[in-house]
Amino acid sequence: MTSTDPHSNSPSPQRFPVVIVGAGPAGLTIGNILRAASVDCLVLETETREFIEQRPRAGVLEEWAVRGLQERGLADNLLERAQLHTQCEFRVEGQRHRLSYTDLTGHHHFVYPQPLLVTDLVREYADVRGGAIRFGVRDVQLHGLDTDRPAVSYLDPETGRRTLVTCDFVAGCDGARGVTRTVLPQQARIARHDYGIGWLALLAQAPPSSDCVVFGVHPNGFAGHMARSPEVTRYYLECPPGDDPENWPEDRVWAELQERLGAADRPPLTEGRLIEKRVLDMHNYVVEPMVFGRLFLAGDAAHLTAPIAAKGMNLALHDAFLLGDGLIAYLAKGDARGLDGYSAACLGRVWDYQEFSQWLSEVYHGASSGDAYRAGTTLARLRRLFESPAAAAAFAEQYLGKSSAS
Repeated sequence: MTSTDPHSNSPSPQRFPVVIVGAGPAGLTIGNILRAASVDCLVLETETREFIEQRPRAGVLEEWAVRGLQERGLADNLLERAQLHTQCEFRVEGQRHRLSYTDLTGHHHFVYPQPLLVTDLVREYADVRGGAIRFGVRDVQLHGLDTDRPAVSYLDPETGRRTLVTCDFVAGCDGARGVTRTVLPQQARIARHDYGIGWLALLAQAPPSSDCVVFGVHPNGFAGHMARSPEVTRYYLECPPGDDPENWPEDRVWAELQERLGAADRPPLTEGRLIEKRVLDMHNYVVEPMVFGRLFLAGDAAHLTAPIAAKGMNLALHDAFLLGDGLIAYLAKGDARGLDGYSAACLGRVWDYQEFSQWLSEVYHGASSGDAYRAGTTLARLRRLFESPAAAAAFAEQYLGKSSAS
């Protein structure tokens, strides 16, 4: 779980109560919560500030998550610029079926691309609240996590020297491939589910072709349409796992999108230049517990939910709210209850969202599975969703997420 002692070239180590590894939504939200309470912390990020502010990622935020950001003074730009979504639409066998989840629940989604949220959070943390952050660091190593004197070391990109930072806690917010996932002890349990499919993730320089999210359930494969801005639209196309994006030239992409998202009473999609094209292999995982000694995992370092249900950024924020508040309670008041209960409180929501993702995957992909039984049950689920107000309300509740951030 702990690497060997560092050979620091620093005459004396730096010290921060909390070191946060990773400057994504989880890490930056934790950092902002700590700085608002005048708790010093250090954020370490392997990429540049420009990179994290432009990296294309998720864009759907649940109402409770936005409320949590707002309560912490982190949602001003979001509330001013985000789109509000109140409906979604399924397209099946050339027919449109619209579901107004706001009418069913009184709640809605916010659409605010993750790069914009990260830009807001890093500006608030570094430029407004004076938080310490190091970009472009290399060879991050974690030390003494199972002791009361943990430390983190890294190579400074400017000097090339190894810098040692001692701390009380480490927040691992550096994703599935980060260093915090490499130091987990043997007793860590990692549950994983592979869907056996891929999604071709696309960004098109084209205005949205619908005023809501559209899900295409088609024998050729799933397709998705999600507005990102008035000028840019996110699309997904089901494809074989591990497929090469070069197998999908623009003419093929648009032909499949038009086919899978076509509806008899709607005009063709508005096409445009593709500015992103990559293949995502659909899988989920959960690390249990999310705490190992003085290391607390958050976001994708602790759990991954495939974009099937648009839950990943919301789970990262849920972790961040709980961990940030728990760290403040402990460091300011000696109250350990939040930290002691952190893993269990996070995992309740994590598993709820995992189960919904798995259910929704069957709805999206059953028709294209090549299995007549799965295709038949998929259509049965969809008919129930379209015809039963109770089924529609249950779907809407899960689609919008739990209403509270606890």
